[in-house]
Amino acid sequence: MIKNLAVQKITTNFDASFLHSKLYLIMSVNKVILVGNVGKDPDVRYLEKNVAVANFPLATTEKGYKMSNGTEVPDRTEWHNIVVWRGLAEFCEKYVKKGSQLFIEGKLKTRSYDDKSGNKRYITEIYADTLQLLGRRPDGNGENRPQGEQSTAAAQQPAVEADPFVGNAAESADDLPF
Repeated sequence: MIKNLAVQKITTNFDASFLHSKLYLIMSVNKVILVGNVGKDPDVRYLEKNVAVANFPLATTEKGYKMSNGTEVPDRTEWHNIVVWRGLAEFCEKYVKKGSQLFIEGKLKTRSYDDKSGNKRYITEIYADTLQLLGRRPDGNGENRPQGEQSTAAAQQPAVEADPFVGNAAESADDLPF
């Protein structure tokens, strides 16, 4: 009986490790999530059949800190090459500007090309699947303002159009259907 238990235990461990190793062979993830600031206005090009593609750099910064021994670790900025296709590229052309804060989800892709000297170069890019504007929205003067806040020019202008669903109180009392 003890001998059978030992054999069963070894078999169970073997099966579990075999399944565990297979899981790693089957599963892989290529997912990038970034929140950062645009380094320059997007470069938008239109390819065959009017397909838009935009490229721009995005900066992400890890804040510096002070270690317990007093050593200061400075801020560390990483630059990422972002590539956006089709409708997202057209969105970037209209709304994304240098300094815009973005949330981006996408995947890493590395490609190679030959430079002017004939040397083979490699570049790693983030192909964005999702893009969301964050932070401040530029007003008409090129200045940034919080998302819910009106610019000073818009706040001083009176409302041009009245709400069509709100009428005169005396008028609405006579038109009641009951």
